[in-house]
Amino acid sequence: MDPSRPTTTPPALPAAPGALGALAGRLHALPPSCGPVRLVAVDGHAGSGKTTFAGRLAAALGGAPVLHTDDLATHEELFAWTGRLREQVLIPFARGAAARYAPYDWVERRFAAGRRRLDPAPVVLVEGVGSGRRALRPYLAHLLWMELPDAESWRRGQLRDGPEMSTFWDGWLLAERAHFAGDPSRPYAETLVVQRKEGYELLAGPAVAA
Repeated sequence: MDPSRPTTTPPALPAAPGALGALAGRLHALPPSCGPVRLVAVDGHAGSGKTTFAGRLAAALGGAPVLHTDDLATHEELFAWTGRLREQVLIPFARGAAARYAPYDWVERRFAAGRRRLDPAPVVLVEGVGSGRRALRPYLAHLLWMELPDAESWRRGQLRDGPEMSTFWDGWLLAERAHFAGDPSRPYAETLVVQRKEGYELLAGPAVAA
């Protein structure tokens, strides 16, 4: 049993299909959290739908940029990307400058030679497992958690990636369990995101309920 999971059902926020538009309005209204940027994290287990949700939320925000933590992680450092994020993104944002980072190539197993520019937009989304980590939370305006149990998330992720990625997944599961055991994100989420057939439902997260 997840000790961070509330024992009572949290109150519902605006329901689908207007949930993303309502959430976008709330995020725009927040005070900046990192220089001029409202940095918003989309966290959850691997396979929980973070990338798809972040893309749809970005569209609802009028084309907000999305930073994927997969661009900062490596095969050897699945979760040890905090330093790169701080140096390449957070510090520039804090002074109102554009961030520039070299995305990691998971096929070539190296960082790209060129740098990708990330402008300090009013709202910037950072999505990926561990994006709501302790070291990043002081810079966040809002933390969203994809509300899907780990086993179901991992099942979906492994079906998506196919059997050729089974060895990678074996190592990933150990690393993800260890990360969240020492640095959980869900207890600090302001919003839980539940995917329904009719769209996304948003629930008040543990941080709000507390």
